Amino acid sequence: MNPYQLNAYGMALRAVGEIIQDYDSDKMFPALGFGAKLPPDGRISHEFALNGNPQNPYCNGIDGVMEAYYMSLKSVQLYGPTNFAPVINHVARYAASIKDGSQYFVLLIVTDGVISDMAQAKESIVNAAKLPMSIIIVGVGPAEFDAMEELDGDEVRVSSRGVYAERDIVQFVPFRDYIDRTGNHILSMARLARDVLAEIPDQFLSYMRVRGIKPSPAPPPYTPPNHVVQTQI
Repeated sequence: MNPYQLNAYGMALRAVGEIIQDYDSDKMFPALGFGAKLPPDGRISHEFALNGNPQNPYCNGIDGVMEAYYMSLKSVQLYGPTNFAPVINHVARYAASIKDGSQYFVLLIVTDGVISDMAQAKESIVNAAKLPMSIIIVGVGPAEFDAMEELDGDEVRVSSRGVYAERDIVQFVPFRDYIDRTGNHILSMARLARDVLAEIPDQFLSYMRVRGIKPSPAPPPYTPPNHVVQTQI
């Protein structure tokens, strides 16, 4: 496969990434891969930086994410099993450090629907539901996505070890519903954007309400330097 050919994963990553990137002020995104053998020793990893820099996995905008993704395809060997829990826990560690509502995290997972650690992923989601984060799962390819629908939790809230998630934090979108028969063109970016973001506002607000976090007051209006405000009575 040509690493720079826009495959189904790349197409979904770019389309959804362009939708959500404007909700991040600096547009610096940590991009992680999972399910691959890494050079030089062929170690199997379920949580590695796409840009090859584990100390600084951040990419500049969706273009930077795409560049890191295609470069990683040239150096890693895709390999099972497919585990979700490590990347969910990775983001959860950052979200757990934010207590004041100043930041909210959204994890985007692009997958073919095969998952090898369903029990662990459910436990990670139940734990993450207590944190300021949401998860968008985009399913790529023709597979049945029953497992992804189960993680979505719209019908039955995700549970682990008899404990239910305190809120729904997962939104699943099957990418094939938004592309034409050739698989090369998106039928409606507006519909894709609507469905990708459909549950995020309510998930965000539910976290803030449960934690009793209220919006910060708006900053005072800007007054240019050396500008005198005169009031006449």
